[in-house]
Formats: sequence, structure tokens, C-alpha cells
Amino acid sequence: MNVLGISCYFHDAAATLVSDGRVVAAAEEERFTRKKHDNRFPELAIGYCLREAGLKASDIDLVCFYEKPLLKLERVLLQGRRWQAMPRALVKRQLSQMMHEHLFPEEVLREKTGYEGRVVYTEHHLAHAASAYYISGFDDAAVLTVDGVGERASTAIFTAAGNSLQKMQEIRYPHSLGLLYSTVTAFLGFKVNNDEYKVMGLASYGRPRYVDKIHQLITFNGDGSFRLDLDYFSFMYDNRRMYSGKFIELFGPPRVPEGPITQYHMDLAASLQHLLEEAMVRLGNLLYAKTGSDNVCLAGGVALNCVANSRFMKHTPFKRVSVQPAAGDAGGSMGAAMYAYYTLCGDRPRPEEHSTLLGPWYSNGEIRGFLDSVGATYTEYDEETICRKTAELIHGNKIVGWFQGRMEFGPRALGSRSILANPCNPEMKDILNARVKFREDFRPFAPAVLAEKAREYFDLDFDSPYMLFIADVKPGMAKLIPSVTHTDNTARVQTVSRRENPIFYRLIEEFGRISGVPVVINTSFNIRGEPIVCTCEDAYNCFMKTDIDFLVMGNYLIEKEV
Repeated sequence: MNVLGISCYFHDAAATLVSDGRVVAAAEEERFTRKKHDNRFPELAIGYCLREAGLKASDIDLVCFYEKPLLKLERVLLQGRRWQAMPRALVKRQLSQMMHEHLFPEEVLREKTGYEGRVVYTEHHLAHAASAYYISGFDDAAVLTVDGVGERASTAIFTAAGNSLQKMQEIRYPHSLGLLYSTVTAFLGFKVNNDEYKVMGLASYGRPRYVDKIHQLITFNGDGSFRLDLDYFSFMYDNRRMYSGKFIELFGPPRVPEGPITQYHMDLAASLQHLLEEAMVRLGNLLYAKTGSDNVCLAGGVALNCVANSRFMKHTPFKRVSVQPAAGDAGGSMGAAMYAYYTLCGDRPRPEEHSTLLGPWYSNGEIRGFLDSVGATYTEYDEETICRKTAELIHGNKIVGWFQGRMEFGPRALGSRSILANPCNPEMKDILNARVKFREDFRPFAPAVLAEKAREYFDLDFDSPYMLFIADVKPGMAKLIPSVTHTDNTARVQTVSRRENPIFYRLIEEFGRISGVPVVINTSFNIRGEPIVCTCEDAYNCFMKTDIDFLVMGNYLIEKEV
């Protein structure tokens, strides 16, 4: 049984293929088009999934779309009627866009792929919930999904057992933690649906001095739910600005994009982050009271906020927390495919484990053929030697592009499409931000550490393979790994196991043997404004136009000509 899941038309379009219960391929459209957060119909991602599985469109038994367009249309129509200040041109444009393509993804699918079979639709938040629960390994769980907005809901809670998912409660648009966070993101001069993680990083440099003001934007109910004070927001009726004049009266003039970042901006970010964490804990306690489950699954774009995830884990009664690695809309394609497979195709056993390494891969022969075609200077080594050579380069403070195996699915590079560097060098953070990533100097970098050594360096008592939680750096260890220790003495940790990523594990192990520290800086293989690299060509182009010192692809070490 082959089931294809599709998400698109808002941001981060993607496709996922589930065959006989196993996720065999998944990828975001942006990785192929090289347009960051590409929201168009994922024609190239679908093509990749079919090629990876050796299938044609006619071999697909069922396709599931990650939301219900008619429900979204209803919300847009009601939105236009309720907020009559909304310009008629905006309503007309929204409706025109939906009628042109967004309302009929089934027809676009058939036109683009030739697929003639059955197409079904699931609700947006149900797709998020399914994406988290079915890969969790739990036999039962509570599920919390939080984002900007789906069709109507911005937040939903579910109970899950076996293959069944049942929605218990939802909070509807425009009352949304995701849109609240995005509004302040825009006010701070960053891009909505793109830079929220920058605000999370910036918050560590500030103090929550303005929590009382932030609390004026939202009211918490006794049961943990919430409502926004809509007088402070304009996203309901204005696509040019998310905050109203009343918001500016409360917080002052907004920061100009690319303008100076002041202590006020840092403190406002810290206040927003504090409120988000409080809201997530309130929702978690509500969810636990309703379900009594020891297990909880998180998904939706807000679940990518690793600081909030960590506070959720510490301050709610749940004993085990599982977060979907592709928690945003891209992961909705996986949820759609898995929900359709496990609920519409009969009662079937769920997978015992999950990997994010679901994207394209390239053999050593293919890599060598590409390198020869561009006249690259390279040396071939066996796997053991390539890991040792790379570790030596990193220890010598060289920056290395690392391109191995299948590309990751989701927003984090986890050792397949990564830029690696020496965490022991206190200057490396600034070097990477300025010379390679071309991004703001306050942005932190994540440590990748051997799983069995993580507790020596970080206050972490569970595995964190997807960079979805933060941990305090243990006393005395910050001086050993200064470039992955954030200003608040935390780190967004990736634990690496030999089973999940053997070659990346071997590299870190070799670096530990040389340096005494089994930790490397791991950041995504891309530059600001571009998607993570996908192909050999993408990696080589990024290598050549940045100050990355060496590129490792498969068994090949590539140098720049002097």
C-alpha cells in the first residue's frame, strides 16, 4: 500500500511517501527549486519521492492533502465579513488565489503527475497531530498542536491510542500563539514565517522586563486556553502590517529591518519568549488534566521553539515528550500520509523507530562524476580516513562543508547537509556568522555530541537527536566548548548515535580522540536566505562562494584552488 501526503500553498510545501507503513521518502519543495519556504505545489518533491521508491504515479493507492481547502475558504469569507475594514482588493486577491489553484489541489495533482486515483483531505491540525504521534513510538499519548492558523484552528489538543486520534478541543483564529509571536517578530524588524527563530535566539540577550505589557495582548482562561486582545493586531484585515496603532502606542516605534538592535529589542524578545513558554506550560497542564497520559506529542510551527519545549518538559507532569522534527507545515505532508495509511487503510502496526534522513542521496560514483564535470580539485579516501582527515581539519580550525547520505527532512541539518567547525575555538562563532553564514552576530550555533557523552557536557537526561531542546552547559564545560555555549549558558543540543548516523558519529568520535572533546559545531549547509543544500551542485556552489575551507562529499575531500 503506497500513500502520498502533500502540503502546500501556505509555506514550506512538501511531499511524503509511506509504503506499507514505512516512510520511504520525504522532502521540501524548496530544496529542489532553491526558493526558501517555497509554498507552491510540490511537483519536484513528489517526483523525488516516486523515484526514490521506484514507483510511477499509477502505483500510488491513495493521496492525502494536509488540510481542507473549503474550510479555509469559509474562514476567509467570514474574516472579510467580520472585519469590514479589510480592503476589498485584499479579499478579492485572497479569493482569486484560492479559486485559481488553492481550492482544487486534486486537479493540480492530476494535471502535474497524471495520477488518477483517490484523493482525500484531512484537517490541518489533525495532520500535525498525526505527524507527531505515529512516529513517537508511544502506544497512547496526549497530543498538542500549536501554530499560526490552519483552516480555522490555531491550537488543538488530541488524545491518541493505538492508531486512533481524537480531537478534544481547539482554539480558533484569530486567537493564536503563533500569530502573536509572528506579530512581535514583525515589530522587531524580522520576516514573518521565516525569522521567528531569530527572536528566540535574541531573547537570550535580554531580560523579560516587559512581560506586563506583553500580557496586555492576551488573556489566559482558567482552563489554560487563551484569547488575544484584537485591538492590538491588524493581521485579520491588513496584509501589510500585523500590528495596529494601539500596539505601537504600547511598545513604541517598530525596529526598521536591518537596523540596529538595541537592548530594548532584546528585552522585548525576552518578554515575548517568556509569555510563549508560560502559555505552552498552561496548555500542557490543561492537556494533562484532560487526558492523564504520561506521554505527550508536540507539533505545529510553535513546537520548533526549543526553549519553550524544554520549559514544557520541565514544568508539566508529562514523563515523556516527543516532538515532530519537521513540526511545521512541511511535516504536515508526513502527517497526512500517515493518517491516511493508519486510519483509512485498515488497522496496521505502526513503525517502531523513525529517521529524518528521508531525502535524496548520491553515490560516490555520482559525486565523482559531478566533481570531474566541474574540474574540482579533490582526493578520494576510504570512510575511516575521510573521517580522520575531516576531524583533523576541524581541529585545525578549518570550516568544513559536510555532505553525506540522505538529506534531512525538516528545518534542521543533522549531519547529512551540515557545516562543521571547532567548538573549542572561542572565535569560531563570530567567524562562521561573518564569513560563512552571512547572518546576525547574535545567532548561536548548536553542538553535535556523541549520545553517550552528552551528559558529561550538558544538563540533559534524555536523548535529543533533532535539536529540539536546550540544555544548560555543565559547570566548567563552557570554557571547553565556548562557541556552542549561548550567552545564557545553554546550548541547543544534538545527540548523535552510531545507529542513527554512523558516519557522522565516527567523525565526532575521531574529533574527540584528537581534541579530547567529542563535540563539533553543526550548522545547516546554506547561507542566509537560501535553503539547505540538496544536490552535489548545491553543495559545491555554496562551498565556492563562501569562506568554507574544505568540502567533504561522500569519500571525497575537495579543496579550493589557491
